[in-house]
This record gives sequence, structure tokens and C-alpha cells, in this order.
Amino acid sequence: MARRIAAGAAYGGGSIGLLGAATVGVVIAEVQLAKRSVGGGVAPLPPRADGLYGLAFGRSDPLLLGMLGDSTAAGQGVRRAGQTPGALLASGLAAVAERPVEMSNVALPGAQSDDLARQVTLLLSDVSRRPDICVIMVGANDVTHRMPPTRSVRHLASAVRRLRTAGAEVVVGTCPDLGTIEPVYQPLRWLARRVSRQLAAAQTIVAVEQGGRTVSLGDLLGPEFAANPREMFGADNYHPSAEGYATAAMALLPTVCAALGVWPESDRPEAARDEGMLPVAQAAVTAAREAGTEVTGARAPWALLKHRRRRRLSDSADAPPTPPTPPAPPTTEITPK
Repeated sequence: MARRIAAGAAYGGGSIGLLGAATVGVVIAEVQLAKRSVGGGVAPLPPRADGLYGLAFGRSDPLLLGMLGDSTAAGQGVRRAGQTPGALLASGLAAVAERPVEMSNVALPGAQSDDLARQVTLLLSDVSRRPDICVIMVGANDVTHRMPPTRSVRHLASAVRRLRTAGAEVVVGTCPDLGTIEPVYQPLRWLARRVSRQLAAAQTIVAVEQGGRTVSLGDLLGPEFAANPREMFGADNYHPSAEGYATAAMALLPTVCAALGVWPESDRPEAARDEGMLPVAQAAVTAAREAGTEVTGARAPWALLKHRRRRRLSDSADAPPTPPTPPAPPTTEITPK
């Protein structure tokens, strides 16, 4: 199914998966009812976390990190800039690369994959400050708003291609597992999980084919979120909490560093850790099922599947970022009006 979705996107198809998307509409209606009865909290607007990280390594020649996607990329659900995934990744990358990192976040809460074109244009608007690496986290709103999966992955493929053409490395955190939302019960949980995984696998195929890397967030946020829902979800029972974003960032960080060639591990597969070369479609489906799995393109039609060892993110991410020129007020949070 993932390969059919990806192929349909490549050839402009729009009918594949429409029945599944319509079925998801019923699921989402039930989710909204469940959220009204179980939830009640409201997620705060994402704090502004753009700026310079890793000042211990100076200010000159920073790596440029771009964040794109939806509310999870923006960090909605937390109140401190240092708790957003962009800030966590920037701090972690600075520590591993031993270089300052300037992070720019153009993600938009509520965005679907069709907003990626605007975000890429915004990120690439300054020719003198093209990003070295970009992280895209998108897909959940595509499912909840019943966007045909072929259309969803077509927008993602275009975004990855444009960023790669501009010289940036790209890491995609694939569609999270919507079956982990606490108020969702069986059999709706099973169906939401199935549709999420199908989209995640299709996202992996098109991203890898365009020269990007992917990390599965679905299974990562599955058992850990299900085991600790009160700790891993934010006040609205939908967006991740600070602990949830830290878990996702720790899964993305090794791949972000590896894409820039600064991660201490090699790209050689370790058989003892179930790593190896697989056909890209098979690697995509495997990744959608396994927590934090990285998929990197190799010689077509093969892809490298990796389970990189995670490291704890430095507590320095809690420190407020140093804004780029012109300087902003020295606060830990700037709430957009």
C-alpha cells in the first residue's frame, strides 16, 4: 500500500487511499468527541525559539538548522523555548558537532503537507543563509483532515527535492501514530494506527527517493506515550509535553548529526541490531513499525535501515537561545501575538 501511495503521487494519482481517508473521517469525529469528554485543556501557542545555540563554541561559522512542518515541529504544547524540538535539536547538534548552530523555525501549527511549499520558500528566501540541514515533521493533520495520501506525499516529495537542490540535508520525522492519543479507544485506535503507518511508510519512500533521510516517530511515540500518557502528552491531551518532545528529539538527533557527518557511529549496518540493506519499500514498512528507525537511501532500489544509539540531550537546551542579528530581548519565551 505504501508503494502504491508513493507511485500514485509520482504519477499524479489521487484516488488511491480515498476510501481509507473517508473512513478516517469517522475515526476523527470519534476522536473529537473523545477529546471533548476526556480532555479540556488548551495547548499554549508555541514559544519562539529561533536563535543561536552552542555559544560555548563561539559565534562564527554556525551550522544552519531549519525546522518545517506542523505544530509538533513548531513545539506547540510547551511554554519554554528550550523545550521545543527545534531548540533541543539545535543544542544537541551543537554539542556533537562542537560548533554553534543557528536555528530557524518556519513550521506552522495546524499545517498540512500542502503548506510545505510556502515554508520552503520562506526558509530559502535569504540566498546568503541557506540551511545546512532541515528537519520536517508533518503528516498528522493530513490524516485528521482527510487529505488523500497521494497528494500528501507529493507535497512532501516536492519539499524534500527543493531543499536538496538548494544544498541542504533533509531529515523527515514521519507521521506520528495517531493511535497513541489517549482518548482514542478500540477499534478506532487500531484504524488510526493503521492509516498513520501507511502514510509514514509512503513518506519514507518518497523522502528517500528524493535524497533525504527519515526517522519513524510513529512507533517511537507509541509504546512510550501509551505507557506514560499523562507525562508524554500536553495539557490538551493531543500535543506532546516537554518529555514527549525530548523523546522525539532524541530519536531525530542521531540522524541529523549523521546526515552532516558528525555522528560518531558509521553508516555500516550492524547485523546484531537488525540493521541492513533492504528494498526501499520493505525498509519503509519496517521503519513504520519500529521505534526511531532511520532509513537512508542507497543504490536504487535499496535503502539502509539503521537503529542508531540515542544519547541524552544536554540540559543546556533549557537555556534561552541567543538571537541572531538584530538581537531580541533576552527572554526564554517570546509568545507570538
